[in-house]
Amino acid sequence: MSELVIGLAIFLGSHSIGMMVPQWRADMIRRIGDRTWMGLYSLVSIVGLVLAVHGFAVARRAPLLLYAPPTVFHTVAVLLMVPVPLLVLASVLPGKIQAATRHPLLLAVKLWALAHLLANGTAADVLLFGSLLIWAGLVRVSLRRRPRGPRATLPPGRWNDAVVVVLGLGLYFAFLLWFHQWLFGVAPLG
Repeated sequence: MSELVIGLAIFLGSHSIGMMVPQWRADMIRRIGDRTWMGLYSLVSIVGLVLAVHGFAVARRAPLLLYAPPTVFHTVAVLLMVPVPLLVLASVLPGKIQAATRHPLLLAVKLWALAHLLANGTAADVLLFGSLLIWAGLVRVSLRRRPRGPRATLPPGRWNDAVVVVLGLGLYFAFLLWFHQWLFGVAPLG
């Protein structure tokens, strides 16, 4: 479990620099350049992600059950996950969905984490999904207090929302029926 904790600390820590120490981040970018900063940031993030994923996989081998979710929570989790791939796509495809949600990727993380907390009750689940849920909430609050910077998105297009819905629902059903089982060894529908 320590590998999961270390991985989460590195991953979420690196993703919290702009929120926690924005001036230090700006100073570092001025000092070493944007490309070098992004390279180091990416490297640290990848290390944290790999450690967290591996640590979670190891922790799943000997799970410590904290609570047993009622069966209905699995159904709620499946329903909460419907908008998640749509919101992920909306974060890079400007349109009405992106405008209405303002921060679709953070909303996707919050829904994804909440759904997984409802459906899973091990210590590793609570640590991973609880940490991400809290982190996404804190980032969302911090975004209200700081100026909005440039966003990396694809060009605006009149069909972006349609693409988000069609492709997002396709991804949702692909994960629900095949990819979740293949990637994580867990079938969401049982």
